Amino acid sequence: MSYNEDLEFRIREVLSGLPDLEGKKMFGGIGFLVKGNMACGVHKDALIIRVGPDAYNKALARPHTRPFDITGRPMTGWVMVEWEGYKSDEELKKWVKQGVDYALTLTPK
Repeated sequence: MSYNEDLEFRIREVLSGLPDLEGKKMFGGIGFLVKGNMACGVHKDALIIRVGPDAYNKALARPHTRPFDITGRPMTGWVMVEWEGYKSDEELKKWVKQGVDYALTLTPK
C-alpha cells in the first residue's frame, strides 16, 4: 500500500512558507524535515508526529493515537495519528505545529 497523498498535500499546505523545509521519501511514506530534523510525516493513512520524549505520554493519551511502530520497535517521542484525529484542518494544524515546534528545539543537521 502506498501512502495517503491527500494527507501529504494537506501537510504541505500547513507547512507552506516555512523556511528550511524538506520533504523526503522514507519508510514507505514521506517525512517532513525542518532544518534537517524530522517533524512529521505520513505512513499509509497515518499522520506521524515527532512530539519528543517529554510530550510522548500526553500525546498518546489523546484520542486516535498510537506509538509510532512500523518495525516492531516503537519509537519513543513519536506518535501515529489515525484519520479521526486529524480529519479537520484545525486538528491537523495543531499536530503539525507540535511536530515543527519540537523539531526546532533540536540542533540543525
